Amino acid sequence: MKRTISLVICLVSSLIGYSQADSKPILGVAEFTSEVNSKYSSAVAEKVIEVVTNSKRFTVVDRTSYDKVKKELEFQKTEAFLDSKSTVKQDVALAAQNMIVGHIVKMSIYAMKNSDGSINGYKASVAFNLKVNEVESGKTTEAQSFQTAVSPLMLSPESAINESLHSVEQNLADYFVKTFPLTSKIIKIIAIKKEAANIVLIANGKAYGFKEGDKLSVEKIEMLEGKPYPTQIGEIKITKLAGEDFSECSVSNGGSSILSSFNAAEKLRCTLIVNQ
Repeated sequence: MKRTISLVICLVSSLIGYSQADSKPILGVAEFTSEVNSKYSSAVAEKVIEVVTNSKRFTVVDRTSYDKVKKELEFQKTEAFLDSKSTVKQDVALAAQNMIVGHIVKMSIYAMKNSDGSINGYKASVAFNLKVNEVESGKTTEAQSFQTAVSPLMLSPESAINESLHSVEQNLADYFVKTFPLTSKIIKIIAIKKEAANIVLIANGKAYGFKEGDKLSVEKIEMLEGKPYPTQIGEIKITKLAGEDFSECSVSNGGSSILSSFNAAEKLRCTLIVNQ
């Protein structure tokens, strides 16, 4: 019991420290609602958590398990923890900037039978909707519908559900790329050619989901009436991942504007160009 409590404390503490040090957006996944009463419903939220975590673009907070963490935080207020230096403060719990809200519309599990009536295996399919809520403003994206393919024949209902969800992994990944455009900033001009930026260094690399060959538009951000107004001034291409946290980029166009804006300490934003 003590070991379990210690593990939960370490997990929550590490999440709090991580949120302070990491610049990635914090994305929460709420427990999904459902039109169906199935013990396999949690697999849908687990697949969404897997996809957003593997993208390496977010600090992911699994709110589907939040009740367990909350109970642990409440338990730490008891007498047994009064003198503990490991007690986690509730008011510094990791706060998500956006919440993924999901609703399972349909979950079909088919028992495939042999000619004698015995079960030969299972097939499954799932339909669900996703939307993203911005916590601070309350704004919500339009709901996106996902329909899995029917799974191949599997030995159990659970494996059939998981296999069917595998068919929408790419669609889920594309949805989060569209909903949360991948951005970075130029932190250094590495090379100048004919009074124009030729090679630049941006602040994110492999750990943030960038890869060699990615193209990014470069925008100058002006604040007008208290709101950001972007103007595209160039384009860059990642030619080398410089470790986990940086990327070297060649300048495709707009080198002179990029150089002058960078030297003038103007705010520049680099946004991944996604092929539709």
